[in-house]
Amino acid sequence: TIFLSCSSSVIKCKAAVAWEPNKPLVIEEIEVAPPQANEVRIKIVATSVCHTDLYHLLESMHPDGFPTVLGHEAAGIVESVGPGVTEYQPGDKVIPLFIAQCRECRFCKDQRTNQCEQAWRATDRPGVMAPPETRLTCKGKTLLQFVGTSTFSEYTVVNAMAVAKIDPAAPLDKVFLIGCGVSTGYGAAVNTAKVEPGSTCAVFGMGGVGLAAVMGCKNAGAKRIIAVDINPDKFEKAKVFGATDFVNPKDHDKPISQVLAEMTSGGVDFSLECTGKVEVMRSALESCIPGWGVSVVVGWTDLHDISTRPGQLIAGRKWTGSAFGGFKGRDAVPGLVKAYLDKKVKLDEFITHKLTLEQVNDAIEMMKSGKCIRTVLNVSPE
Repeated sequence: TIFLSCSSSVIKCKAAVAWEPNKPLVIEEIEVAPPQANEVRIKIVATSVCHTDLYHLLESMHPDGFPTVLGHEAAGIVESVGPGVTEYQPGDKVIPLFIAQCRECRFCKDQRTNQCEQAWRATDRPGVMAPPETRLTCKGKTLLQFVGTSTFSEYTVVNAMAVAKIDPAAPLDKVFLIGCGVSTGYGAAVNTAKVEPGSTCAVFGMGGVGLAAVMGCKNAGAKRIIAVDINPDKFEKAKVFGATDFVNPKDHDKPISQVLAEMTSGGVDFSLECTGKVEVMRSALESCIPGWGVSVVVGWTDLHDISTRPGQLIAGRKWTGSAFGGFKGRDAVPGLVKAYLDKKVKLDEFITHKLTLEQVNDAIEMMKSGKCIRTVLNVSPE
């Protein structure tokens, strides 16, 4: 492949287009415009379907959020850069970020959060989940760039604030997982919950994010990690990441919070909700021990309110949330890639299937039915 530092040419390539909600994606030839000032055009090598893609396509279904190119968990190679970009060069291996890091706003300068004012401006349109500007077109129509990334495409253009440069030795068909699911779950445990050595944890939902949360609890030194899921097929996989106990709510005729309280002498020290279902968020909170229990909302939804009785919080439980595991993307993602290369975090074990971009609808169906953890979509050769 020939890479150009400042490309003025439009690239025509394949992408999976979501023309309308709740319909299969369509493989189309799209046009990807050259990167403008402070933008980077990336050749996507590997990507995957994450639950948030499904949420936008099948649950939220906001009409203003289409047509769009979904995909936000990916890795690729810089093809060209726009004017003003000095941090990235053509040929660099990178991971696009759905939460930008401008490094200049009050949030970026505060170690307590990974939120960024620039990221808000880019995607702060309820239900749309895309910035107003896009570099993608198809059949004369503009295509929204889902959370500013749109990785279900052979090429995409992202803001330079939303790109992490990674080790050139990193295998892109593995480290793409750090672009969302693994960072989100792992960081929710180690950064947001701040799981302590010797503690007892419960993780609700054994998808990719939940399994990463289990791994985070294990690496933080938790002595007991209870995996909660209604799919018993997930429990063997949970054990690989460090789960010590398994609970299927369907096996019990009492609330799961009561089951966990009885198992743990009153409740768990830390709980992490990784399903995006508000009733599970409540169960996760109420499974925590009074006095110091911490429950973290990790799964995304914006369709329903959460609720609990005030006494649950007055008793000393803390209820908080986590986005992208609290990691500041440009700063932290290179270190997570290094941790994988140093065998300190697992990635290979999350990948259960390998398909091509043309098979993206198969990947969506497998995730809907719970038949996969992560399906890598090989988009381009590395």
